[in-house]
Amino acid sequence: MKAVNKFIVIDQINEQVKTSSGLIMSGEDMIGIRYRKAKVLTPGNEVSTVLPGDVVYYDSSSGHSVMIEGVLHTIIQERDVVVVLG
Repeated sequence: MKAVNKFIVIDQINEQVKTSSGLIMSGEDMIGIRYRKAKVLTPGNEVSTVLPGDVVYYDSSSGHSVMIEGVLHTIIQERDVVVVLG
């Protein structure tokens, strides 16, 4: 599998988010969070900001899901990445 152009194939990372008082947020509360965490599987040939294996935050309203060889992945564009953790 190889992404093309400015597209990036990612796998979402499910993380527990705690409030400042220590409460764990539910799935419904997570809907309001704008940015999600993911691991880059393969960046397209025109992507210059991320490498395979990088962990990124991306705009949760962007991208779409696709089933590749029985595994659900998310496809986003390079412009949707807001933070690269490396």
